[in-house]
Amino acid sequence: MRISTKKLQELAIFTTVVTGAGVGTMYYLMQKKFAASEYHQLAVQKLEACSVAMESLGAPPLRVYNLHLSDRQNYIDQHWAQIKIPVKGSKTGGYLYTSSRRDPAENRWCLKQATLKLREGQVIDLLDPPQTPTATDDQEVLDAGQWE
Repeated sequence: MRISTKKLQELAIFTTVVTGAGVGTMYYLMQKKFAASEYHQLAVQKLEACSVAMESLGAPPLRVYNLHLSDRQNYIDQHWAQIKIPVKGSKTGGYLYTSSRRDPAENRWCLKQATLKLREGQVIDLLDPPQTPTATDDQEVLDAGQWE
């Protein structure tokens, strides 16, 4: 029984398309699962709550990108999650480095580390963020300078 070359080519193309679609769907579903996870959401919420970090990024708008699945810094198991989330604002971008541990008593994730590292090298600890100076703080510094 002979099979024509044309039929073999069609079979190869069909197999490639189906495999590619399957891999693409699996990638999309994995990224969607990561983005919906509690440890991911806690980290992004902590970033959004830090005015210094948001201002440094030039956010809003804040864009949160997919995790790089091949990055060895991303590690997740049942009790520990360590991820590196790419983020970008209108001024610059960077990576949100997070570590979370699952509390076995409450079956909830607790954020242990959240650090934003910008492209320029600036590092902002989101669990202990720097204070933004208020207008009255600036005025006090100016007033103190007048009397020295």
